[in-house]
Amino acid sequence: MDMTWLEALIISIVEGLTEFLPVSSTGHMIITEGLLGMKSTEFVKAFTVIIQFGAILSVVCLYWRKFFYPEAMNEKGHTWWGAIWRFYLKLIVGVLPAVVLGLAFNDFIEENLGRVWLVAVMLIVGGVFMLFCDRIWGNGRKESPSLKSSFWIGLFQCISMIPGVSRSMATIVGGMQQRLTRKAAAEFSFFLAVPTMAGATVLSVYKLIKSGSGNILMQGSNLGLLIFGSIVAFIVAILAIRLFIGYVSKYGFRAFGWYRIVVGAVILIIIALHEMGLSSFTLEMVD
Repeated sequence: MDMTWLEALIISIVEGLTEFLPVSSTGHMIITEGLLGMKSTEFVKAFTVIIQFGAILSVVCLYWRKFFYPEAMNEKGHTWWGAIWRFYLKLIVGVLPAVVLGLAFNDFIEENLGRVWLVAVMLIVGGVFMLFCDRIWGNGRKESPSLKSSFWIGLFQCISMIPGVSRSMATIVGGMQQRLTRKAAAEFSFFLAVPTMAGATVLSVYKLIKSGSGNILMQGSNLGLLIFGSIVAFIVAILAIRLFIGYVSKYGFRAFGWYRIVVGAVILIIIALHEMGLSSFTLEMVD
């Protein structure tokens, strides 16, 4: 058995908590799976990607009005069809850079995804940056991005192809650079996550099927674990998003910067202790 129900529960909680926060879900998966002593099997890799579907649904559920009644996003002066077209056009424009670069550098991304030291370093670098991003851009005034701003935010999202950067951090910073309010930047980051993460999930399943390993999703209790994990990620992500929006609107991102630095330092210390033979614990799950 590739994964127990308890392991599925823990990983799904971590996914739901960290996917939309600017703290790198990848970094947290590394620590969690390492602590649990899990092996890097095809199913475990697929599980961590597919349960993102639950997180995607949490965004659509929380912001259903903005997905189907986008006049709530200050699209005044437009008809309903005009407003909804502009909303989805922004998502298309925003996700386009990631699609193009993701396909172009897919092999490079997969090759570096398992480099634990890189994840740790980028956690720290991103954390230092987040300590000062509020000072650099402050709290902007725009409540909704333009098409041009959506494209620039999409370019920022491409930075998250470097493991440890965090897709959420990259897109939120991109939104702030485009003078969105902290709340608007965070919410557009959530919206942009829907097509981005949906694409990643579909691509993961497609690769499994193409490689002839697609049947592992249906073996034994694997399908049940996937459904269970997606539900848990969905519930936890809803709570995380609500708390995050309230906190960041009032206090900014400084606390998340310090948190990233601590997590990155912990990973580097674990790697150093293992290399020096002072600890038998290793993060070989993705190393």
